[in-house]
Amino acid sequence: MSKVEPEVRDVEAGDPPRGGGARRIPGLVPVAESRLTAEVGPRADLPGRIAPQGPPALSVPPQDGGAGPVSAFLRMLGSELSLTFRRPRNLAMLAVLAVVPVILGVVLRLVGDELSDGPGGLLQQVTGNGFFLSFISLSALVPLLMPVAVAVVAADSVAGEASAGTLRYLLAAPAGRTRLLAVKYVNAVLFCLAVASAVSLAALVTGLILFPAGPVTLLSGVAIPLGDALLRMLIVIGYVTAGMAALAAVALALSTLTEAPIGAIAATVVLVISTQVLRVIPQLDVLQPYLLPNWWGDFDAVLRDPIAFDDLSSGLLAFGAYILLFGSIAWARFTSKDITS
Repeated sequence: MSKVEPEVRDVEAGDPPRGGGARRIPGLVPVAESRLTAEVGPRADLPGRIAPQGPPALSVPPQDGGAGPVSAFLRMLGSELSLTFRRPRNLAMLAVLAVVPVILGVVLRLVGDELSDGPGGLLQQVTGNGFFLSFISLSALVPLLMPVAVAVVAADSVAGEASAGTLRYLLAAPAGRTRLLAVKYVNAVLFCLAVASAVSLAALVTGLILFPAGPVTLLSGVAIPLGDALLRMLIVIGYVTAGMAALAAVALALSTLTEAPIGAIAATVVLVISTQVLRVIPQLDVLQPYLLPNWWGDFDAVLRDPIAFDDLSSGLLAFGAYILLFGSIAWARFTSKDITS
């Protein structure tokens, strides 16, 4: 009399029945399994499944520790921020970006007399008031150097985990793919804020040390107190952060399309350079409103009185459109593919 083998599923590993069917590929995290883990927790509680015979399994506490989703999100974000701002590569990029305004300020201090005799625009303004060094520094770094730093962090967020083989372990916890992707993006946005703040603060301190300080004369000819000028600088930092956050969404979408982080980083940088080239071709002026770098430099709207909020709002609208579009692409790709690494 033949012994009938009971159909038993490995609850923890999610293997097919022992009696037949294809076995699971080692290291593969199917989409359905990661969604199921995030929604219902341990699979032993699912109805219709036969628990394996043997000694009782140890009770494993939930990964969220009984806390709410907001607390779990903040805990994941804190861990991600710790990894980002402890990585020597990221700290080196922040240091380089902060040093550039110092070098620029020293150079302007040495050649300030030559600038005062000819047309210099904002460069002449710096020699009269160090507050303008922040605008000069941002104008020099926003087109390329700051996007490169943002691309390195954002494009490495998902592809880097896949390349290191840690992505499937992150998805094994009951966090869910959407929450993990949101944590990665918020981490990239906060890095954008750190980049914009580091450049602005270094430029402001350098400018106030090397050049005169006092009431600031705007491009429209109106003088405002230094305190009001500092408040306008906060608006500039927020606007630049929003522009870099839009680029971070593009880099994150590219990061979900590959397991090679260097490929995602290179694709983002090439995209930035290509759009910058398209901007200078007069025959392609019709594309200007759709090119992301076209809106990065509109923070000079705060140098007018009153502030040109229409220019700022148009730029923020363009940034929001990029974030929505490429954020949706990243979410659709990340939540629908099987993780093999």
